[in-house]
Amino acid sequence: MAHTQSRTADAAKLDQIVTRAIGDLSAGYGGVMVSLGHRLGLYKAMAEAGPLTSRELASRAGCAERYVREWLGSQVAGGYVAYHAISDTYELTPEQALVLADEDSPYFIPNAWAVPASMWSDEEKAMEAFRTGKGIAWGDHDGRLFCGVAAFYRNAYRASLVPEWLPALDGVVEKLRAGALVADVGCGHGHSTVLMAEAFPASEFLGFDTHQESVTEARKIAAEAGVAQRTAFTTARADDYPGAGYDLICFFDCLHDMGDPVAAAAHAAKAIAPGGTVMLVEPFAHDHVEDNVSPVARIYYAASTTICCAHAISDGGSMVLGAQAGEARLADVFRKAGFTHFRRALETPFNLILEARL
Repeated sequence: MAHTQSRTADAAKLDQIVTRAIGDLSAGYGGVMVSLGHRLGLYKAMAEAGPLTSRELASRAGCAERYVREWLGSQVAGGYVAYHAISDTYELTPEQALVLADEDSPYFIPNAWAVPASMWSDEEKAMEAFRTGKGIAWGDHDGRLFCGVAAFYRNAYRASLVPEWLPALDGVVEKLRAGALVADVGCGHGHSTVLMAEAFPASEFLGFDTHQESVTEARKIAAEAGVAQRTAFTTARADDYPGAGYDLICFFDCLHDMGDPVAAAAHAAKAIAPGGTVMLVEPFAHDHVEDNVSPVARIYYAASTTICCAHAISDGGSMVLGAQAGEARLADVFRKAGFTHFRRALETPFNLILEARL
């Protein structure tokens, strides 16, 4: 009979992990409340007024007061809404409004909760993937994933892509102003493509993605933005999209989702113009697991488990980078593809902005 060494739990450490687990559980419950508040227009109604009673807010949002009152309690408990006991009123501060009510704010968070909602919905698929080692294609996920990812990244790109990220690349802005040919590989709903097209009217932008529904949505978004004549969106893989002579080839938070990132980088090497640049935007990560210990890293590892790695495996999986690949592994991908220049142009708490040239 095997001897099992008895282990005694440290009371202080146990209290620490239980406190962490309860905090996480609270956040999960709170995410449902945030999504409801956004979709029902409760936050927006609060942002447009001063202190409100639950009845006044319910009237403004067209909701039942008793539900609104309980929802407001959850918001006060979570620190998302201010409560004035003397008047029994609730108020959204300017800072809270930037995070919860202003859909154009780079800090706006409610849409991001659609992603874990999709992850819960796809739990059975994830369990099957764990047990069999098979992948899950991007298009096989719950539909909230696509909208959640697109809406979340749209605001981050709107705040940073044109004013900060592109200027950090050597000579790229000058080319875009003069008139350049740009490929946005893995363009999704095309928000990044459209932002660049709006900023640089002399240039032409082509978006490529394997997900037909996303390509269709990208065309709609480009038309609404008035840049349809200078943009085109096509269903294509990252290792065989058409065209050549691209002055700029972009991979926005997508290379790590691909089954063969080296093949994608090698195709970029063939399609790029002499003196052209590859812009690689990837989730921020250090090169070693022990250094990726933070709330942001936890989000990325979790999403990578059920979404990024799962798609890469479904896409062939010759190299499954994961969303926390780190700069060294990404540099190795481009070195294998024939690129001789690779550098970190910029970093944010959420992203690495990397530049590659032949």
